[in-house]
Amino acid sequence: MKKIVVFTGAGISVESGLPTFRGADGLWEGYRIEEVATPEAWQRNPELVQRFYNMRRKDCIRVEPNAAHRYLANMEKDFDVQIITQNIDDLHERAGSSKVLHLHGQIRKSQSSKNPNLVYDIEGDEIAMDATCELGSTLRPHVVWFGEAVPNMVEASRLVRDADVFIIIGTSLQVYPAANLLFDCKPGCQIILIDPNAKQVAIPANVHKIAESASKGVVYLAEIIGK
Repeated sequence: MKKIVVFTGAGISVESGLPTFRGADGLWEGYRIEEVATPEAWQRNPELVQRFYNMRRKDCIRVEPNAAHRYLANMEKDFDVQIITQNIDDLHERAGSSKVLHLHGQIRKSQSSKNPNLVYDIEGDEIAMDATCELGSTLRPHVVWFGEAVPNMVEASRLVRDADVFIIIGTSLQVYPAANLLFDCKPGCQIILIDPNAKQVAIPANVHKIAESASKGVVYLAEIIGK
C-alpha cells in the first residue's frame, strides 16, 4: 500500500468550531500567548493556565470531527495513512484514524509538572489544582508550550522520510520546528498543500497547492494521488 503521511494544523479543526491558537490580534480566546502558553506563565500563575486549558478541553469535547477528519480516516481503506498533527484535540482519533502522532501534546491528558514523561488520561474535563502525580507534583496540561522541546519531532521526521505522499492540511507552515517537516521528504515524494491561503505560502514549486478549506480540499485527493 502507498504510504501517506498527513500533517495537519489548526485549519482542519477550525471547521469543527475550534479557534486557531493565535488570531490576527495576537490573542488566543482573549488571552495573550505569553499569559497561558509558556512555562513562565505556569510558574507565574498556574491557576490561570489551568483554568484556561480546562475551558479549551471543554470546547474540544463539545465539538465533533468534520468531513476532513472523516475523509482522512476513510483513506485507511486504500492507503497506509499516518497522521502527524500540531493540534492538541482528539478529533482525528474520534473520526477513526488509527495512527496519530501529536507534536504538541493532547489536551485530554495531563502530565507531571516535575517529570513530563508521566502522562495520565483525564477523567472528565478538568484538572483540579490539587491533583498530583505519583511524585507529588501538580498535574499540568499535557501540552507543549512555547519555549519547550517538541519530543515527537524525531519520530515525525522519520515518518515523513518514509512517505510516498506528504499531505499538508490547514497550516501556514509558520510554527517551527514542525514546519521543517516539509524538507524531510525523500526525492520523488508527492507533496500536496491544502489551505485557503495555499497560493501565498512560500514553499517549493513542486508542491501541489489546493487553495481550499480542509473539508473542500480533501475531495480532490483521490484524483491527485490515485491508488
